[in-house]
Amino acid sequence: MSEIAIRAQGLCKCFGETQALAGVDFEVPRGKVLGVLGPNGAGKTTAVRILTTLLAPDEGEAWVGGHHVGRDAHRVRELIGLTGQYASVDERLTGRENLLLIARLLGQSRAQARARADELLGLFGLTDAGGRAVRGFSGGMRRRLDLAASLVGHPSVLFLDEPTTGLDPRARQDLWQLIRGLVAEGVTVLLTTQYLEEADALADRIVLIDHGRVIAAGTADELKAKVGARSLVLLAAEEDQVAQLAALLTEITGRAPLVEGRRLSVPTSDPSLLRVLVRRLDEAGLVVDELALRSASLDDVFMTMTGRPVAESA
Repeated sequence: MSEIAIRAQGLCKCFGETQALAGVDFEVPRGKVLGVLGPNGAGKTTAVRILTTLLAPDEGEAWVGGHHVGRDAHRVRELIGLTGQYASVDERLTGRENLLLIARLLGQSRAQARARADELLGLFGLTDAGGRAVRGFSGGMRRRLDLAASLVGHPSVLFLDEPTTGLDPRARQDLWQLIRGLVAEGVTVLLTTQYLEEADALADRIVLIDHGRVIAAGTADELKAKVGARSLVLLAAEEDQVAQLAALLTEITGRAPLVEGRRLSVPTSDPSLLRVLVRRLDEAGLVVDELALRSASLDDVFMTMTGRPVAESA
């Protein structure tokens, strides 16, 4: 298992009548990023809690860094860092005090703790803000500090559970750059997210989870190829055209389109359908604001495999 940093085999977990995980399997090679993608309630956070020793599975086993998460939990905790969906830092303390506290709890000397705190504040662009109480930080600054806190112990495996939830696009891009830098240094990352573009941008491989099961796995390109390399995209000129356009796309492609307001899209492996669609629109006297054939997205993948967009809550 020396080349595999994270391995999950047959993980099952129930909470009362709710089955959060129903036999989940995946693995993450060292120094790579696995994106775990799925809607709210799919089981992503439950899987992270099991892999980080916070929760025991009902069935199945898991290893992190070659150590069993149940039998060798203390060894696993020495290897990992965890950033949850919400910032876990103490807002009454300054940014620097938060990092110093964690470093001391991890057994670092005062000198080591000060050096590590200063290093991380610099790495995450928080040096100037380090002396301020966290309650005055912006959302993006809190998330950066939270990620910094998860790195105090020099983890070789990092779990990021929807780390950019609630961030604006600029703050999200900044955090992506920081994650790329960590991976370049050899850190293994398991990233859960609902953002399709986030998984596409960061992950070496992607696992799609729905209702506690893995429904697909592979690289972004492999997953897109499963549903067709491209998508037909329409933007209706008027709201009342959407139903008619959806019916037309379904008839031409054999698949119901994803509808987002006036925008409709449907994956296809046949580029000649664009010409067919243009002809049928002309015959029906329908005018649209946009018509394109573009590369398939991960949203197309999820929509095709589950019948709903990934952003929709389960």
